Order: sequence, then C-alpha cells, then structure tokens
Amino acid sequence: MRYLVWTLRLLIFLLVLVFALGNTAPVAVTFYSGLVLQDIPLIVVMLAAFVLGAVFGLLLTIPGAMRRRREAARLRRELDRLQETTPAAPVQPAPAVIDTGLPAR
Repeated sequence: MRYLVWTLRLLIFLLVLVFALGNTAPVAVTFYSGLVLQDIPLIVVMLAAFVLGAVFGLLLTIPGAMRRRREAARLRRELDRLQETTPAAPVQPAPAVIDTGLPAR
C-alpha cells in the first residue's frame, strides 16, 4: 500500500511539474486599484493564488478548531472531577474460559 501511495504522489508531482512548465508565458496582472504588473510568469500567478487560497482556507478553520479544543478541555476537566468524586469499583478478574474445541451449544 505504501508503494501505491508513493507512486500516486510521484504521478501527481510529475503532472503538476509538466503543467507548470507549460504555463511559463508572461502575463499582465491588473489589480482593482489600477496597478498593473507586467511580464509575470503565469505559473507564479497561479502559485500565488493557490497559496493565498490555502492560507484563507486554513484561517477559516481556526474558530472551529479552537471551539473543539475548548470543549475537549472542558470534558477532560469534567471527567477528572467525576473520577475524583466516584469511588473506584473493585476490579474482579474475568472467569476463565476453557477452549474444548467443540462448537458452542
């Protein structure tokens, strides 16, 4: 399974590399304020858009992750409090089971 995963990773990397090498033509990037950047390679523009999208996506997950972390800490504290207040039941050993090899009735 590990070899299959690495093969897929290598295949995806090669596809992205070929795509990048095919998109090196210079382009003009125009911003909303009228600022124009000339002769920027297209792959650089695409990489910048990808990185900005990934960062924006990660920033959107932060509030939910913080909420789950606070909830987990609250539940840990509650579990500790319950374990302190509840007396531990004596542990009894499980009855021995003898395997006779016969089917159960």
